[in-house]
This record gives sequence, structure tokens and C-alpha cells, in this order.
Amino acid sequence: MLLSLEPRGQQSRAMLLLSPLLAGLLTLLCGSALFAGLGHPPLATLHTLLIEPLQDWYGVGELLVKATPILLCALGLALAYQARLWNIGAEGQLLIGALAGSAVALQLLDWQSRWALVWVLLAGIGAGAAWAGLVAWLRTRFNANEILTSIMLNYIALNLLLFCVHGPLKDPQGFNFPQSAMFADSAHLPALFDGSRMHLGALFALFALVAVWVLVQRSFVGFQIKVLGLDRRAAGFVGFSEKRLVWLALLLSGALAGLAGVCEVSGPIGQLVPQVSPGYGYAAITVAFLGRLNPIGILFASLLMALLYLGGETAQMSLNLPLALTGLFQGMMLFFLLACDVLILYKPRLALNWTRRAAVRDALA
Repeated sequence: MLLSLEPRGQQSRAMLLLSPLLAGLLTLLCGSALFAGLGHPPLATLHTLLIEPLQDWYGVGELLVKATPILLCALGLALAYQARLWNIGAEGQLLIGALAGSAVALQLLDWQSRWALVWVLLAGIGAGAAWAGLVAWLRTRFNANEILTSIMLNYIALNLLLFCVHGPLKDPQGFNFPQSAMFADSAHLPALFDGSRMHLGALFALFALVAVWVLVQRSFVGFQIKVLGLDRRAAGFVGFSEKRLVWLALLLSGALAGLAGVCEVSGPIGQLVPQVSPGYGYAAITVAFLGRLNPIGILFASLLMALLYLGGETAQMSLNLPLALTGLFQGMMLFFLLACDVLILYKPRLALNWTRRAAVRDALA
């Protein structure tokens, strides 16, 4: 027997919108079975994972701190994905943004002006855009696959960061730890509330959300990007420049990821360390698809992903569960989302192979 997939005659728009909720429910069910197999009460463990981190306002602030870089990266990825440019390099663009912003901040340790923060942020944004620009150049100049080039640049960015924190940017008074010196107060993002780590980067993320929505839904450039994603030949016939749109989408995507990185080092961390990102750029890929490439959907998906990060840390400390639990839940969520989409768009059908079909037809004859 062979399993074949046939396109459904009519797709259900309601099911396409509800499939992320179904994927989340299936993830919870499989997670509960996993917890039971590990000897932990499923309901109590899910409470520790999803409810306990939000029991006070400090926990809510930490949720927003975690959600900020994920949201920024996911918005940039959604913009590229609208054009069918499969940028997998948000992690590397985030790291390069953090590295460039840190390098500028360390040169401005004596500045007391708030312009120091402006230069730090611009350095991070520009570096992230430039790193994505390498992907755009390779795509438009050599027709190189952006999936391969962007993911390989992630590893180059990571090793550049490791080289710098062990070498030129290493704090000489840091007791040989691989980290930079602490930034000056003028290069720190101000906290929004007393007693909370939530910083100005959260407002940057909300502004980026509105800007991306306006760009995609209410501008002619956004219309061109969507047409390019739907049919490249049609975009060329009506005079839309594919190379220009590729550059624009990837540069904006990299700039938002670079902003996420520089907000991390100038916000809650306050210095450059190897653990700038626990995988925010990769998690943003799941978030972009979970939010259906819609900025509002991405906002809620980012909060959910940030909750998984917080819950994974809480479960590690209180239940002695491995921190890899967060990555496991991310993987299950993406798997179930893709599975739901496939079953919504296609109907499975069991079919005999050609040899058996002929044998059955001959037997019936």
C-alpha cells in the first residue's frame, strides 16, 4: 500500500486559521504523555511550565523581556517569507548586531550623553542588515540558495562573536571570563518600570510590529513583496524588480534581527557574553509560521514561545527537568503545525502500487 496526498478541492480558511491552536493542543497532549513517562504528574508539570512563571508582575516583565528579541526576529522573517525568501539566518544576524553594538559601546565608555545609546543601536541595526545583505548579494549575483547561505552565516557569526569575547573585546579585568566590560550607563536601554527588567526594546518591538503591518498591508512596496512571493514571473511581467525587492526584504529582515541582538546586550545583559541568544533566531522561524506571517499572530506566538523559555527554566530548577525541554516543545509545535497544514491542504489516500493494481485488474477481468 502507498500513501498519496491529493489536493483538496476547497480549502477551509477557518481551519487554516485554527490549525496553530490545534497544533498547540496536540503539543500539550504529547507533552503530558512525555511527563507521565518521566514520572511527573502531567497537570502539575504543565502548571509549572505554563502558569507558574506568570504568577506575579515580575514574571510578566520577564515574559516581555524574552518575547522582545523573538518578536523582532520573527517580524523580519515574516517580511522575507512573504516574498518567498527563506531566510534562516536571523540567529546570525542577531549575534552580529549584538557584536557590532557591543564594539561601539565599548568605545564610548566615557560618554555620558544619550547619543551613545543611539550610536550603539544604529551599529547593531546596520550590522544585522549588512549580514543579511551578504545573503541578498549571493542570491542576486550568483543565484545562491538563501537557505544554505543564511544558515552557514549563522555559524560564522557565532564564531566571530566567540573570537571577540575571547580576544579583542575581552574584559582585561574580568578574571579571564569570556565577556566584555560592562557598558556605560549612557549605552544602556532604560527600564520601563522600577523593579523590572523590561526595557525600552519592548516599545521598539511594538513599533516594529506596527511598521511591518503598515508596510505589508497598506503600502505599494508591501504589495510588490507579496506579488513576488506568489508568482515571480508575474512580478517580472508587471515591471517589479525582483533584485530590488530581494534586497529590500532581506535588509529589513536583517535590520530587525540586528536590533534584537543589540537590545539584548544593551538591555538586560549590559555586556557582550557568548550566551547572548539561547536560540531566539531559530525560535523566531517557528513563531513566524505559527503566527501565519501576520504581525498580530506573530505577537501572540512570540509571547507563547517566550513562556516556553521561562517555563523551561522554571521546570529545570523546581522539577530537575532538562533545559532541552524548551527545544523539544518548540520542535513538537512546529511539527504538528506542519502536519495540520498538510492535512488541511491535502487529503491522504491509500493507493495500491501499479503492479498490484494490474494484478487486481487482471484478476477481476
